[in-house]
Amino acid sequence: MKRIAILGSTGSIGTSTLKIVESYPERFAVATMAAGSNLELAYEQALRWRPRLMSVAHEADADALRARLKQAGATEIEVAHGTPGTVAVATHPEVDFVVSAIVGVAGLEATYAAVKLGKEIGLANKECLVAAGDLITAEAARKGVALLPIDSEHNAIHQCMRGGRLQEVERLWLTASGGPFLNTPKEKFASITVAEALNHPTWKMGRRITIDSATLMNKGFEVIEAIRLFQIPPSHTKVIVHPQSTVHSMVEFNDGSILAQISVTDMRLPILYALTYPERVASDLRFDVLSLSKLDFCAPDLDKFPCLHLAYEAVEAGGAKTVALNAADEVAVAAFLEGKIPFLGIPATIQQVLHETPAQRPESISEVLSMDGEARERAARFVASGARHA
Repeated sequence: MKRIAILGSTGSIGTSTLKIVESYPERFAVATMAAGSNLELAYEQALRWRPRLMSVAHEADADALRARLKQAGATEIEVAHGTPGTVAVATHPEVDFVVSAIVGVAGLEATYAAVKLGKEIGLANKECLVAAGDLITAEAARKGVALLPIDSEHNAIHQCMRGGRLQEVERLWLTASGGPFLNTPKEKFASITVAEALNHPTWKMGRRITIDSATLMNKGFEVIEAIRLFQIPPSHTKVIVHPQSTVHSMVEFNDGSILAQISVTDMRLPILYALTYPERVASDLRFDVLSLSKLDFCAPDLDKFPCLHLAYEAVEAGGAKTVALNAADEVAVAAFLEGKIPFLGIPATIQQVLHETPAQRPESISEVLSMDGEARERAARFVASGARHA
């Protein structure tokens, strides 16, 4: 029985993880959960799964949840809040496996703390590796901890790399759907609305990641994550647009062979893979091979989607630059969603913050968080000054 901590239990990855647990009760049990700000769903999950510990974002929500659970007779469930609560969820002594799925750097400290304790990690929070990838991967190597990717693209790469040795890998190919604006002329980007940007053609995701997919910044983050997770240099980590989202990613080997991973577009499959690795467990998540009648591929247009280019620039520089990339994007996307800046203000904000960020390497998670805060302040100032297309 594998006992699981879920960081981000009320999000899409968290709820999909719970579906897997429900489907395989003989294999998995929920030990602890961190639920964020969705108090109603957190309460429902606590009653359904009876975790040892449930953490929420704010102290007032924790007090309210504690009172509701007491009234329901679930007094055995400990309730915590904030970053200390999330860390406690990830490091609880009964936890064997941590699903890290909190969006942004909010889950960074908890994920790092779990790695230091030698707990296996199912990584769905790409910001952890974008902001602090060198620190996390180095600590994981020291502790012998498996970092198992849950993002569909990196999960696909992980599966394909089982077909050869690391030193035989020539190139990684991360596929991108191209988002809702793949065929939109560049001259129309200035008038893109929030509703249009939230209309992703393939995946149903949270608001920030959906906007990141529309700008291709999400793919930029995935490039950085792949570089750090698989130790492949930037020049050998490529993005290719594949609108059908059927091929989740590919690995090219030094003899010219290319292995691709194909499956349904359902996050339960990569979650199941991570939870059961190195075993493969039977599931009903079947792909119709006859639907492979058409597979389109093309190179990304970096002129239309400068965020992808900015991601490559940041990872080449490393250190504070990738911290700033993530922080500036989070601020810019929030500003766009609130109507404060136009769509093109997102890459403009990121570019400005990267320009202002000095090149230095963090030596600790606290330094990463300090750099993150400074980058957010730079981004907020630029937004307040009326960020527009550069």
